[in-house]
Amino acid sequence: MYLFKKILIANRGEIAVRVIRSAQKLGIQTVAIYSSADEDALHVEMADEAYSLGESLELSDTYLNIEKIIAIAKKSGSEAIHPGYGFLSENPKFVAACEKARIIFIGPNSKAMKLMGNKIESREFVKKLGIPMTAGVTGDHKTLLKMAKEIPLPILVKAAAGGGGKGMRIVRDLKELPEILESTSREAKSYFGDGTIFIEKYIEEPRHIEIQVIGDNHGNVVHLFERECSIQRRYQKIIEESPSPTLTLETREKMGNAAVRIAKKIGYNNAGTVEFLVDKNLNFYFLEMNTRVQVEHPVTEMVTGIDIVREQIRIAAGFPLSFEQSSIKQTGHAIECRIYAEDPANNFLPSPGEMSLYLEPEGMGIRVDSGIQEATTIHSFYDPMISKLIAWGDDRDVSMEKMTRALKNYSIHGIKTNISYLLQVLKHEAFTENKISTKYCDEHTADILVQTENEKKEIPVYLPVIAYLMYDFHKDLLEQDDPGYNVWKEIGFWRDLMEIKIKVDGEDLQVRIQQNQQGIFHFNINGQPHKSYIKTLESNMIELAVDDSSSGYIISGDSKGNGFISIDGHIFTLVRNDCLVEEDVFGTHDHGGKSHGEIVSPMPGKVVKINVTEGQSVKKGDLLLVVEAMKMENNIISPKEGTIEKINVKAGEMVNGSLELVILS
Repeated sequence: MYLFKKILIANRGEIAVRVIRSAQKLGIQTVAIYSSADEDALHVEMADEAYSLGESLELSDTYLNIEKIIAIAKKSGSEAIHPGYGFLSENPKFVAACEKARIIFIGPNSKAMKLMGNKIESREFVKKLGIPMTAGVTGDHKTLLKMAKEIPLPILVKAAAGGGGKGMRIVRDLKELPEILESTSREAKSYFGDGTIFIEKYIEEPRHIEIQVIGDNHGNVVHLFERECSIQRRYQKIIEESPSPTLTLETREKMGNAAVRIAKKIGYNNAGTVEFLVDKNLNFYFLEMNTRVQVEHPVTEMVTGIDIVREQIRIAAGFPLSFEQSSIKQTGHAIECRIYAEDPANNFLPSPGEMSLYLEPEGMGIRVDSGIQEATTIHSFYDPMISKLIAWGDDRDVSMEKMTRALKNYSIHGIKTNISYLLQVLKHEAFTENKISTKYCDEHTADILVQTENEKKEIPVYLPVIAYLMYDFHKDLLEQDDPGYNVWKEIGFWRDLMEIKIKVDGEDLQVRIQQNQQGIFHFNINGQPHKSYIKTLESNMIELAVDDSSSGYIISGDSKGNGFISIDGHIFTLVRNDCLVEEDVFGTHDHGGKSHGEIVSPMPGKVVKINVTEGQSVKKGDLLLVVEAMKMENNIISPKEGTIEKINVKAGEMVNGSLELVILS
């Protein structure tokens, strides 16, 4: 047996970077692939070689194109392929293509993947093992419509293939079922290449707890204990932790044994995860098995000390596991927060766009898995996850404290993120006291958003104003060789008294400024006096004394004239009304559509369905179109009653966030 000399990573973003790092530690050369949108991505830069997938942005032409990927693997001389998670990671056809090309697939065998990757077949298999699970029905759409009546509401419509929260819909009214069957099947076909769906009983307020398993080609299978994954939105996890604060030692052992039993029975030979639902009485029910490395695997790595990706590579090369079950221990507590480009205040709608600043937190027990190193553009073509932030501590309380501090020091400007939302979750009573379920976000988001806004309002508005202006006045010092340089020498008569109109988060303020000989600046903001001087100045950072206190601020600006200031985990947006910005930056178009009944997409994406025709009468709330963006479908709903005057798009067409999709009169 010998380790591979070269492997190809059939993925992008943070997981591609993650695999490259483990491969490099093993002395293995790496090959990256990339779409035109990822030409300058970190995984491309880090790999020893990189190959383009072409100019198309369609997933079917890039990261889902088996033929292209196999051809690149052959051309580069790669001996093996690591699929990461998502994309082709659970596609038996891809495994078969690797086998045909005599390229080793770094993952489980195709038999195990096919069986457990299909939720319908896996349920039948696990049921025979006597492991409990929820009631469910399978069949074509007609059969599902008929049989759904036999399961008490609510029910869950799920994709038979895939995972990651995609292809899942709750049904609480059977009138909604026909449309939900169609949309779920369409989403499943788009992301997993298989539109098969099924229905199962939906358990109210369950815990979502999963067991990490790993097996080799020598019959050895172990579990690496559990992860609590109950904090979810849109069925996608946003916070995971290990150990679970819910399980007893007895339940943990039973679940671990059940997961190993399943994996051994199917001859599982790589990293995988067996997922369970756990009710309030600690009864557990088999949910599904993910036949790949999970997004949240770092949580397990932090508490066990095991590099799961390293083991994946070694197992695929034929080596036995590096450890036995008895040697695996959980040490301390780890929490992972997924950092998303999304707007929690707008139903977690993805928020693609251009960053003006990206600064990661650091510290003992802090880990950041990311696909970027600096400010970049978040595209609408891919999942909106930016990174994963992991904090380890001696216990849960210490881990939460470290995570809170790290989130406050994670600065991403220019786009919406969920960082402030995650901060509020960590201090929310239901989370700190472990009174959670998979419905946590549904039940508490409204309160969390109010608390976030109230907490931000407690920060005096003069602080971001003074911080922004002091940095803006002095940022040229960072590029000057003359230590005595002062911007006030350059602005003539304004040095004695300067008046500025500034907008903070939409609120207009009047600011008057003077400087004395000691370098102290006197501000008058809406009639209130304040004084300030600079203590330290660095790129994007300034430490100020303001009145009787000192603090540091993170600051950036974009090409549209917006300034962004991070204070205690909150971001303020400022605009100086006395500064001119190039007219074409803003443009002159109004696409609001309020007066003309224009309908626009919430973000760039692809039209997957048009539900109306020109001349058709619609009511407020009717479904007009479905636009797919950032791996989710967005229903475009009629804002009022009216008539469809014109449809400007076709199904399958790519659209930007300003194109007028439908004119409603």
